[in-house]
Amino acid sequence: MSSNPVAETVASLMPRAQAELTELVAFRSVADFDQYPRSESEGAANWVADALRAEGFQDVALLDTPDGTQSVYGFLPGPEGAKTVLLYAHYDVQPPLDEAAWTTPAFELTERDGRWYGRGAADCKGGFIMHLLALRALKANGGVPVGVKVIVEGSEEQGTGGLEQYAEQHPELLTADTIVIGDVGNFRLGLPTVTSTLRGMTLVRVQIDTLEGNLHSGQFGGAAPDALGALIRVLDSLRAEDGSTTIDGLTGDARWDGLQYEEEAFRKDAKVLDGVELIGSGTVADRIWARPAVTVLGIDCPPVVGATPSVQAGARALVSLRVPPGVDAVEASKLLQAHLEARTPWGARVSTEQIGQGQPFRADTSSPAYTAMAEAMAVAYPGEEMQSAGQGGSIPLCNTLASLYPHAEILLIGLSEPKAQIHAVNESVSPDELERLSVTEALFLQKYAAS
Repeated sequence: MSSNPVAETVASLMPRAQAELTELVAFRSVADFDQYPRSESEGAANWVADALRAEGFQDVALLDTPDGTQSVYGFLPGPEGAKTVLLYAHYDVQPPLDEAAWTTPAFELTERDGRWYGRGAADCKGGFIMHLLALRALKANGGVPVGVKVIVEGSEEQGTGGLEQYAEQHPELLTADTIVIGDVGNFRLGLPTVTSTLRGMTLVRVQIDTLEGNLHSGQFGGAAPDALGALIRVLDSLRAEDGSTTIDGLTGDARWDGLQYEEEAFRKDAKVLDGVELIGSGTVADRIWARPAVTVLGIDCPPVVGATPSVQAGARALVSLRVPPGVDAVEASKLLQAHLEARTPWGARVSTEQIGQGQPFRADTSSPAYTAMAEAMAVAYPGEEMQSAGQGGSIPLCNTLASLYPHAEILLIGLSEPKAQIHAVNESVSPDELERLSVTEALFLQKYAAS
């Protein structure tokens, strides 16, 4: 790869990329303003906007989206008559979880064992740096051959749909011939991969109430209905004995026909403890890419420390449901809510509220853009052929863009390979992966422009 001028340029830019990613990771840009200051997200947005201006982008703007966050937009004109490519990333990040569990501080990019550690390093601040590297390499080697639009979202991790709503209200803004979503990752470190499907998702909050107030468990326990016990019964009904998701009316027997995920490799990637079984049935790929998956994200109930001998009057939980392509997220959400309400025992009062939703996505892998991407990956990853894999996560914007621009080709690449441990403690990015994917994107833009 080093004999390629684009690759040589990207290699020379890597120290600058590390310095810039260090600055961007330092913003605690979690788009939950009850937990983190809004100023941190605003600081990250302004950093991104300044970076685009420095690269010659026009019409750079901080877009106030309906969910109260900001997305950053910019346009770099291409040669007359050239195609337009939209590059996507997001600057908001997941909370660091237990910061004490990080080996090095979550918001300080730290180099260790050949990787760069920090929240957002891979998901997805590194994705924005990838776009910058690709464009800089092209500028140094004959210029950018296409018009480029960049959109960097400020609330992707929250699933609140701010950018989707903004795009629907301003459909002309993000029009493009091809869209590159830089928010996924290679199936395995060093194995060039495009993501061809994404599961959609819905988030539902369930509240169960049984009493006017908590009661002494010695005086009333055994007859007084326990709201926490009722909630546990309801949540347990969402899974079969083998752990498969079981929601009344929702089918879960689809199969994945593409690249397979070996069980031992999955156990290692997921860090499953020795002796603990995987859940569900079918292949691992079936379970994580082709079938619905329910997860209880949180429960409001008394913590163990400080708990009193009481029958609980109320309890609530947040439930996530991932839905594969072919399943409508709106219908799945209705089925989930109906299941929770129907399975609540003892006549307890139950209410459900949908608080987030996104549709699944399936790409057209036969398009000219995919051919150009395959050729680019073959250069950036010598000896490897591009693979097509599914992704269990959700990027709701994909379906919005596919709906608004049905003729646009959508490709998904990125830095979140398994070792990146996105959303977990000690998230990291491989600088080698950042370098190769930046080369990939630059070569793709060249090849796509010529197609």
